[in-house]
Amino acid sequence: MKEYPIYLGNERIYSSNKTEILSPYKNKIVGIINMADSEHIERAVELAKHAFQKTKKMPAFKRSEILMNIAKEISEDRKEIATTLALECGKNIKFAKGEVLRAIQTFTIAAEESKRIQGEFFGLDAVSQGKEKSAIVKRFPIGPILGITPFNYPLNLVAHKVAPAIAVGNPIIIKPSSLAPLTSITLAEIVAKYAPKGMLSVLPCKGSQIEKAVINPDIKMVSFTGSPVVGWKLKQMCGKKRICLELGGNAGAILDKDCDIDSALSACVIGAFANAGQVCIHTQKIFVHENIYDNFITQFVKKSEKIKNGNPLDQNVFLNPMITEEEAIRAEDWINEAVNSGAKILCGGNRKDNFLDATVITDTKREMKVEYKEVFAPIVIVKKFSKFTDAVEMINDTEYGLQAGIFSNNMKNIMYAFENIDVGGVIINNTPTFRVDQMPYGGIKNSGFGREGLRYSIEEMTERKLMVL
Repeated sequence: MKEYPIYLGNERIYSSNKTEILSPYKNKIVGIINMADSEHIERAVELAKHAFQKTKKMPAFKRSEILMNIAKEISEDRKEIATTLALECGKNIKFAKGEVLRAIQTFTIAAEESKRIQGEFFGLDAVSQGKEKSAIVKRFPIGPILGITPFNYPLNLVAHKVAPAIAVGNPIIIKPSSLAPLTSITLAEIVAKYAPKGMLSVLPCKGSQIEKAVINPDIKMVSFTGSPVVGWKLKQMCGKKRICLELGGNAGAILDKDCDIDSALSACVIGAFANAGQVCIHTQKIFVHENIYDNFITQFVKKSEKIKNGNPLDQNVFLNPMITEEEAIRAEDWINEAVNSGAKILCGGNRKDNFLDATVITDTKREMKVEYKEVFAPIVIVKKFSKFTDAVEMINDTEYGLQAGIFSNNMKNIMYAFENIDVGGVIINNTPTFRVDQMPYGGIKNSGFGREGLRYSIEEMTERKLMVL
């Protein structure tokens, strides 16, 4: 069984505390991880602080070269990385391969963006005091970053913190999910070959342990992807330092009466059940116009009933297990609660071990957990509407605001949705689950604070400095 080290300032470290990592599929051991302690965390911060004195001076061509080398090696090792990823978090191998491809794209885009970190030059003579004076604004790296990542995208969500940090010359410490740390260590093996010494540490540890780094004044920014409860707690702890929070949601899609139903059906099946619904922008709610509701729901249920679950390494399997049996039981309890309060299951609802069948529910009420909480499971609720403005109100009736999907060919309704839905992103003729890695990504309300996406992360990780001539 392969043993995975800690990476401390680009160097392998082994500890006396080791933990077995179990696959969600049949709970088989897939790796042994070395666990970091408080001394490792302190050392990582110190190494990052010293490394910054060199990394902040790296020229753009060098930062770009490092990132391109990382992207190239991920591509060369993509089969092995995808297998590790699929085993440790139970992700369908096709989606695991897709995540590896996205990580390659993430590092490649970061390499490109590292060469065009924008500043400004402008005259100040718009007022009399600025006569014969000009201004130069330049972006500078802010210093060591702490990234905290979840289990559901253990490669690409780490890449979204590591790649922009390298792009601007900031050292970074990653605290990966305790449930899926192996892929982040695999990535660290690659990054360590090319990044300057001390620039990257990956520290598998308990969440409570990393709080020591969160409050350390030498950490200049925290980038967190995870639950709202933890995220807002970290924001309080951060004090004056920067923070970027991506906290998930319970995203909805609207199917207007003139939409392409076939296209919407295919997209909604993927949006609802990919990665067992364990996606921040999982399509949790579908609002369907009354004119097309019966047609849509009949076909949607038929497609959902055909979804096969099983071994994530099986190319013919779509629905993977949930990350733990405890999470599957929690989701099952939410379904039962909804049914006991009057909701109807049109398909699914059955659980065995970590597997929960693709589940479609109707007749839900707002107070049901499957509707108002982030379900993070292969569960979708479907509701009917008659007026488009009512559908927008329903999609807004949540504490979350990450993304929304609109299936429509009515430009007036599309623009109304864009202007009036309270989310970070409105996706037209696709589900809210759509994301490519260069776009600004993040939410409002309880869905987060700040934006990811390479150029936007670079802006978060740099400081503007003004010079007046």
